[in-house]
Amino acid sequence: MAISNIGVGSGLPLDKLLEDLRKSENISLSLLEGRKQTVQNRFSGYNTVKAAIETVKKASDALGTANTFGALKTAVNGEAFTASASSKAVAGQYSVEVQKLATQQTLTSAGLDSRTAPLASGTVEIEIKIAGQEAKTLNLNANETSLEGIAKAINSDSSMGVSATLINDGSKSYLLLTAKGTGTEASVESITVSGGDAGTDVAELQNTIGFNQDGSSTALTEKVAENAKVLINGIVVTSQNNTIENAIEGVTLTLTKTNTANTPDSLSVTRDDAVTSKAIKHFVDAYNTLQDIIKAQTTFDVKDQTKTGALSGDSLVRNVQSQIHNALNISSGSGPIRTLSQLGVNLDPKTGHLAVDDKKLDAALKDHMVDVEKLFSGENGISKRLATVADSFIKSDGSIKVATDGMEKMIADLGKQYEATAGRIDAKMEQYRRQFSAMDSMVAQMGSISNYLTQQLSMLGNMSSNNK
Repeated sequence: MAISNIGVGSGLPLDKLLEDLRKSENISLSLLEGRKQTVQNRFSGYNTVKAAIETVKKASDALGTANTFGALKTAVNGEAFTASASSKAVAGQYSVEVQKLATQQTLTSAGLDSRTAPLASGTVEIEIKIAGQEAKTLNLNANETSLEGIAKAINSDSSMGVSATLINDGSKSYLLLTAKGTGTEASVESITVSGGDAGTDVAELQNTIGFNQDGSSTALTEKVAENAKVLINGIVVTSQNNTIENAIEGVTLTLTKTNTANTPDSLSVTRDDAVTSKAIKHFVDAYNTLQDIIKAQTTFDVKDQTKTGALSGDSLVRNVQSQIHNALNISSGSGPIRTLSQLGVNLDPKTGHLAVDDKKLDAALKDHMVDVEKLFSGENGISKRLATVADSFIKSDGSIKVATDGMEKMIADLGKQYEATAGRIDAKMEQYRRQFSAMDSMVAQMGSISNYLTQQLSMLGNMSSNNK
């Protein structure tokens, strides 16, 4: 609170005295603010450690899944298709000959002199039937029965199963319908016209766009759709489209072109050790990051306190470091790869970091993948052990969560204490101000009386001197 004009009457430095009193009272606020900041720093430090533990757990969980150790890759010797494999695939060599690609059916009308001239009068219904689906109906008025109107109506309904476009050869216009899907099951079976004011009008439109695959109506010229046909190790496989899934279990083939007859491409499906190696290195990086964070949060600097971590001397964080390290220090299985060091992952005692020996790791993955998988994902493997340890700290009832919940309450309580203390100080300073103001007025009044008496006495002295 700004205080001014006190002490003017008395000449006393009351403003300065009030300012000094305010500074003295504010010491308690500074202490509360310091305590609150310390707790906030610890709260932030715990959350930083918690996030790093979560990252380690996520990386460890990935090493506990079959996808990490069962990843497969594909290699195609040729250009007729591409391939991808899931963990359900089996390593092997395959001969694949693409004999036909799946194609779309097209239907083309005869050429007309006008693209805008109506082909019927009154209301017309055009029914389009796709194989295996219910027929779709377009309701058009006379002005919409031109080639242009029919194309617009078809394209405005996404459920039609066909798209329409107009082609002009310089003298005549043609309506081209294209099935939206490939293969015979996406083909148009029939197009029929009904309604109109007169039979001749309906017949004219039917004679322009009518179609039936049974040959009873052939106003449109059909380019027949074809199914994809592939020969896999001598076995014929057909498909409605050019993406073939699980013809080879766990493998997806995407067809791009046909092979020359009797010259198949080769497909190899092999284990992808790079996926496992990448997952292990990602785990190592996450572990090392956690160690760096713990070191930064718990460091103590005698010379420069600003470099001391918010969690210096904290036993809980040291416990995190110890238990996670112990979770890695296991021997699992009975093969040649039972520990991280045998895998090529070694602990540096100086830094606390894990380091990867790439050559040793690659050799272990190549020759002893089953043992490596047991080390991480076995019943007593690193992944499960580390998950248990991590959860004991970061879950809703974990020790870090319990600690941070307590800190949040403490921060809120300190905030309330600060507000209450600040209110009491303001009230006390207001009381001081009133008291000092009253004293200032009293001293000023006494000064005035003193001056008056001095003047009177001086006047009496002068009168006495004159009478002599």
